[in-house]
Amino acid sequence: QVQLVESGGGLVQPGGSLRLSCAASGLTVSAYYMSWHRQGPGKERELVAGISRAGGSTTYADSVKGRFTISRDNAKNTVYLQMNSLKPEDTAVYYCKADRYGTPALTYWGQGTQVTVSS
Repeated sequence: QVQLVESGGGLVQPGGSLRLSCAASGLTVSAYYMSWHRQGPGKERELVAGISRAGGSTTYADSVKGRFTISRDNAKNTVYLQMNSLKPEDTAVYYCKADRYGTPALTYWGQGTQVTVSS
């Protein structure tokens, strides 16, 4: 059974930092494109950051460029999202996603972790 388990969320003051982790079981992350998405109150889910299978290519939403860093440790089967200089508008539930392209294409989502940025 495939599971993506996010952790590391919580309450942080503006300007603070958090590091989210996404631990995978039942799949090998090195075979998947991994990404973080978020859904704020009353908003649609959006892509925050993505990383290629070997980690050599990353992509970020304009709103988080220069503040967030996505990384992966294939040996630990885990993906991370380092979030610095957090803003209240970063408040959201953050989800980890795994995509395997090809035939068949496979997609898995984690259950999400809450990040609240507030003073």
